Amino acid sequence: MKRFTKNIGMLLLAIWLIAWGLVTLIPALRGLSTGLSILAIAAGILILLNR
Repeated sequence: MKRFTKNIGMLLLAIWLIAWGLVTLIPALRGLSTGLSILAIAAGILILLNR
């Protein structure tokens, strides 16, 4: 499990990409867009900080 959490920014980016794909495919999940925006910002910041 340590391998997956070594770079938390990339892990959050992967989660965001999967979630965004699901939101665009399944119309019932459209309400998650605010949460996805927050997740994208957090992932971007952590990637910039190399975490």
